[in-house]
Amino acid sequence: MMNFNVKNSKILFSGKVFDLKVDEIEYHESGNHGIREVAVHPGGAVVVPILDDGKILLVKQFRYPFQKFLMELPAGKLDPGEDPIKCAQRELTEETGYSTENITKLGKIATTPGFCTEVLHIYLAKDLKPGNHSREEGEYGMEIYKFKLDEITAKIQSGEIIDAKTIAGIFYYSNSANTLE
Repeated sequence: MMNFNVKNSKILFSGKVFDLKVDEIEYHESGNHGIREVAVHPGGAVVVPILDDGKILLVKQFRYPFQKFLMELPAGKLDPGEDPIKCAQRELTEETGYSTENITKLGKIATTPGFCTEVLHIYLAKDLKPGNHSREEGEYGMEIYKFKLDEITAKIQSGEIIDAKTIAGIFYYSNSANTLE
């Protein structure tokens, strides 16, 4: 049960990736006031792409907020009203060139629930068919890598891979029945 009322809510900024909403709240018990800043994000999809030999595809891309390249699972933002599975299939092809119809949901995560509404849907993709990628302008220079599960786990444990969606996707995959096939 919420212990506050929202007294005022407004969007201070509308952006390409997220909107910034500021809520003024009042607590029921004390009458004290507070401010809550929320990054309103449409969510996205993450893909754990498994090649026929069992290796997992990762992409290495430049991440502007960190000013460096990060190793990640393919992923992207949902378009308005888009089914997350369609987003997963689109991003897989855009970023890696591979495509598939064999895609199943592993789970979902709230990325930063303290200030952001983003929920990422995580999918397992198998029976990958090679093709051509169709990267967006900010994805030029992206590189594709193929690793065994234990190699990725070692990169996570060493701190080489720090991307949360990748760590969560690998966790879901390594703890699913799909890894036993």
